[in-house]
Amino acid sequence: MENNFKKIIIVNDDIASLNIIRNDFGEYYDVIAVRSGEELFRILENATPDLILLDMGIPGTNSYEILKKLKDSRTTVNIPVIFLSPANDPQNELKSLSLGAADYITKPFSQQLLFKRIELHLTVASQKNEIHRYKANLNQMAEEKRKSVFEMQNAILKTVAELVECRNNIMAGHIERTQNYLKYFMEILAADHFYSKELLSWDIDLFVMASELHDIGKISIKDSILMKPGKLTPEEFEEIKKHTVFGVNIIRKIESRTTKNLFLQYAKILAGNHHEKWDGTGYPLGLKGEEIPLPGRLMAIVDVYDTLTNIHPYKNAYIHEEAIKIIKNGAGLHFDPILNGIFIDHEKDFKNIIMTHNPFKSESYNSYLFVDDLQYSISKTVSNIVDIRSNSQDEPAESTEQKQQYLEIFTDILSQDSRYRDEIASWDVHIFILAAQLHDIGKIAVKDHILNKTDKLTDEEYRDIKLHTDFGIKVVNRIKENVNEEDNKMLIHAEVLAGSHHEKWDGTGYPLGLKGEEIPLQARLMAIIDVYNALTSYRPYRVKMTHEKALDIIKSYAGTYFDPDLVNIFIEHEKEFLK
Repeated sequence: MENNFKKIIIVNDDIASLNIIRNDFGEYYDVIAVRSGEELFRILENATPDLILLDMGIPGTNSYEILKKLKDSRTTVNIPVIFLSPANDPQNELKSLSLGAADYITKPFSQQLLFKRIELHLTVASQKNEIHRYKANLNQMAEEKRKSVFEMQNAILKTVAELVECRNNIMAGHIERTQNYLKYFMEILAADHFYSKELLSWDIDLFVMASELHDIGKISIKDSILMKPGKLTPEEFEEIKKHTVFGVNIIRKIESRTTKNLFLQYAKILAGNHHEKWDGTGYPLGLKGEEIPLPGRLMAIVDVYDTLTNIHPYKNAYIHEEAIKIIKNGAGLHFDPILNGIFIDHEKDFKNIIMTHNPFKSESYNSYLFVDDLQYSISKTVSNIVDIRSNSQDEPAESTEQKQQYLEIFTDILSQDSRYRDEIASWDVHIFILAAQLHDIGKIAVKDHILNKTDKLTDEEYRDIKLHTDFGIKVVNRIKENVNEEDNKMLIHAEVLAGSHHEKWDGTGYPLGLKGEEIPLQARLMAIIDVYNALTSYRPYRVKMTHEKALDIIKSYAGTYFDPDLVNIFIEHEKEFLK
């Protein structure tokens, strides 16, 4: 028997019995003998035993009360208690077990039997404690994993949201500033009796974070309109108004691919309603008064305030006082008059936010990406943003998803090939497939007229489009800076894919001119899949090719554009890509 020195307390007023048990068990356990319930609870204030032997025959003591008190306490509820009964009474046995006793032993009993019962219940208790610790560790691991996934999600979403601003660098910082205004506005409203009840049902932090997506629909607006320095024509204004509808559609598409959650509900309301006006003259739905959801009415004020106090292609920045005058005149017309009044009452505080806030400014895309926390759906967000940006350009909206399916087939094939089995086994293939969604993220920085061009690119345009690999690397690296190093698996794959999928086997690719096996395996795989998908899909400048024609072209570039071994494997299994 194991000498584990578990602590046992024996409650018995019979000194002879106490001495017998203590002598018999003292070699194996740390035995503490007490003669009453009062003495037991005094000891329990400073010590926690592994088991308690409780004699029912102690004069003047209600053993059931002792047991009930033990089981009612958080500190002693899990300590096994063995009842020692002077009589074989089924009713007493039933009552003691019902109150939580671990066992019921009738006197006289064999010391050997008692020892085995003690050993059994100590083992059971130890197993229960181990299970409890295991569950606690699992919960902790799950919570840590949840936090790390959120970090990754948050970093990606913030980066993508800032990419929307990248398309007009004069507006840099709009998202961050409006979030700061909203945070303060919510603090004011929480103390105000008029809207405080409604706000009690909100997750304020989630609402403020969701505001990051209020202008996400602008990713679908043409550069020529978004960056126009002069006044928009009526037709152009109608086009830019659609960003609210585009934003709602983007978020709905994300909702369809992930579990429904409050964050997306807030984001959808903010994207779709921040240009509605109190008098019903806003867009897209022409909602009026309290038909406009409260989040949209709040966003309308801070959005206009930030727009007025910052430079735009078509106007200079207004000073704070001029902006406040315009907002004040909009009460009951553009803005909810109650919210407007609260905003005006605290206008000096909003001015202080401008003074203390360090708006980030940039001369180029490369210098003004930064990341903040935000809950979101990591992989599908990126996929949807890239697809929607590509929807009117050189790739169909389902392109990213199609490439992922092809990659999954290809990696499965390679995992069964002795030349590639070990390297593929070192990947988390699921993570690699998710990372593929980021391979073209840098295209968000490429101007519309280049991406949409239907004829041959000029040398200058080709240089510009090649920069999407460099920009993709910068986006991924900026995300990596804001997540834990151990959670970087997907981003490591993403960086390789974004930066190397246009490298060529003969060294004539870009951006680094890598050659042969200098090109990472992930990128050599992606290169074949990327071209195959492009050839077999419709493009504005040509009809889609047949599967057979695409194979002929890929085969002809084996050893120049593509890894010849991978091409051979691809061709050998070509029918699997028709599924």
